[in-house]
Amino acid sequence: MALEAEIRTALATLSPTVLEVINESAMHSGHAGDDGSGESHWRVVVKAAQLDDMSRIARHRAIHAALGKDIIGRIHALAIDIQ
Repeated sequence: MALEAEIRTALATLSPTVLEVINESAMHSGHAGDDGSGESHWRVVVKAAQLDDMSRIARHRAIHAALGKDIIGRIHALAIDIQ
């Protein structure tokens, strides 16, 4: 399964009403953290009711927890936009 699909599946556990998973790896080609896989730099845009009452840090932790150590370990950079 491609990493984008794995990210979508993992974040679906948050029941998001908005979920965009954007591969930004091409913009970082040749930079630090580019492992040549084309799946090193990601941006997620998410809106989920269960994140609404959390602090910014708690929201980021919830997203990292939903993704899990396996996915996080394969990502060099993850930008998180919470709506």
